Amino acid sequence: MITINAIIKAKQGQEEALLAEMKKAVEPSRSEEGCIEYTLHRSLDDDGTFVFYETWENEAALKAHIDSEHYQAYREATAELTESRTVHKLQKL
Repeated sequence: MITINAIIKAKQGQEEALLAEMKKAVEPSRSEEGCIEYTLHRSLDDDGTFVFYETWENEAALKAHIDSEHYQAYREATAELTESRTVHKLQKL
């Protein structure tokens, strides 16, 4: 299994627009083969910081997700709304 922890920071004033676009990616991603968990979080300390917590069965499932039409549309739609994006690809120990 592969866990993804993606921390995304909105540009100032773009918090709600970014959240709206991020929400569009949740259901299609959860429906993908190999998706175990796909959850969007918002920081309680900074309303412009969001975290995707994802678990995928394997590398092939993760790659299919990244290559999917809805993920590519999400990345395009959020490019100008995002100040920073940090992605941690994790293995459970």
